[in-house]
Amino acid sequence: MGVNMPEEIKKEEKEVLEGKAYAILAYLWILCLVPLILKKDNKFALFHAKQGLVLFIGELVVGFVGMIPILGWLIFVVGAPLFGVLSLIGIVQALIGNFWKMPVVGDIAEKIIF
Repeated sequence: MGVNMPEEIKKEEKEVLEGKAYAILAYLWILCLVPLILKKDNKFALFHAKQGLVLFIGELVVGFVGMIPILGWLIFVVGAPLFGVLSLIGIVQALIGNFWKMPVVGDIAEKIIF
């Protein structure tokens, strides 16, 4: 952090540092609830927690649909790895401190109000 940085940038960097661990938790299945409950005042953690919540709900849906023979199995075989990859990308983006909006998931997450 530079000495002559604008106050807004310093605040954002501080928010990212304070919320980073919670943002990472947001992409680990049901642990997405932790930042939603404990860090709802941190924009960085909340941003990633909302996306993590959408992924979690999607994973549950894919898991239930996967119990249906043939078509459900096909959806599960495609959906489960897709959600896994999106979660991994979300963790990496949180680690490097980015507010990365996932395609489709990010649009749904923006509609969530806490």
